[in-house]
Amino acid sequence: MTDPRREDHDDMEEAIELRKARRDRWQREGERPIWKNMSMFGALGWLIVVPTLLGVFAGRWLDDKLGSGITITGALTFLGACLGFYLAWKRMTQE
Repeated sequence: MTDPRREDHDDMEEAIELRKARRDRWQREGERPIWKNMSMFGALGWLIVVPTLLGVFAGRWLDDKLGSGITITGALTFLGACLGFYLAWKRMTQE
């Protein structure tokens, strides 16, 4: 059986090392240019909007074909938004 305090200590050490690595990279490379940050915002926006809109259009098409009101549209819109936010989160953690 593992000691939970030891796991917390290991997590803290890992977080400290990650912070040090980021600080060292920042000191080596400097600030990112503003245009690069702005392009990241645009890319993240599209990563969220496109899957959401695909969910809306696919849901509307299926609801029209099946005569189910807006049930499928709501579900696919939600799933598209979830996928978009997941993709944006993955992209942010890469940078």
